[in-house]
Amino acid sequence: MIEIRYKPIGIIRTPFKEPKGVPIQSSVAKGVRGEVIVFPEYAEGLKDLDGFSHIILIYHFHLAKPGSLLVKPYMHDEYHGVFATRAPSRPNPIGISVVRLLRIEGNILYVEDVDIVDETPLLDIKPYVPEFDIRRVDRIGWLERNVHKLPYTRDDGRFSRG
Repeated sequence: MIEIRYKPIGIIRTPFKEPKGVPIQSSVAKGVRGEVIVFPEYAEGLKDLDGFSHIILIYHFHLAKPGSLLVKPYMHDEYHGVFATRAPSRPNPIGISVVRLLRIEGNILYVEDVDIVDETPLLDIKPYVPEFDIRRVDRIGWLERNVHKLPYTRDDGRFSRG
């Protein structure tokens, strides 16, 4: 298998200085603002992004401790396979968040509904398009019994480095 390496294209700035206390999904981070600073060499790639109200940020969980294949997720007291969770400690610590794009000024994106730790390395940006991204689902696994906890669940530090 070949080695895969990604290089950050920017940095995400938010009010959250550590993982503990961060909302665990952007859907419950209503009104939390941040900035996405795209490195100048990638700024040309922002052309026409301002036509979208929401974007998908893909980033590296830089503060996550090494992952285990079995994890106890935030909204449940039982262990689950890491791929049945959105825990940040995983074999490839990649995160995704859908955020509202407020405006773009040069290479800085002003965003809202942010559930990301300050100074998180940005790997990619994609436009959020409901016709592409929304699916009708029949089941949501173990979360079906726990999703009601989402509005008040915050990162408690269990997946953070030391």
